[in-house]
Amino acid sequence: QVRLVESGGGLVQPGGSLRLSCAASGSIFNAMGWYRQAPGKQRELVATITGGGSTNYADSVKGRFTISRDNAKNTVYLQMNSLKPEDTAVYYCNAEHVFGSKWGQGTQVTVSS
Repeated sequence: QVRLVESGGGLVQPGGSLRLSCAASGSIFNAMGWYRQAPGKQRELVATITGGGSTNYADSVKGRFTISRDNAKNTVYLQMNSLKPEDTAVYYCNAEHVFGSKWGQGTQVTVSS
């Protein structure tokens, strides 16, 4: 059974930092990534990383967020720095595997003073 477990969300002040983690199990995983959905908006890509380490970022987070992965642990991370109120959203992990694609349950990130 493919499973994703996310952690690391929370409340942070503008300019602060958070680190999200997503541990995957139950398959062999290819590309992994983070998406987010703010209230009233569609889910959007934040960042993705291939098994070889190639990364892709949304323009809105370039220079502030860093995606990385530990292939031995099947875990993907999202280091978020210089957070802004507009980064407030539910953040979802996604992992592509040999049987398809899996979403995590989501973790809330709130940036507010």
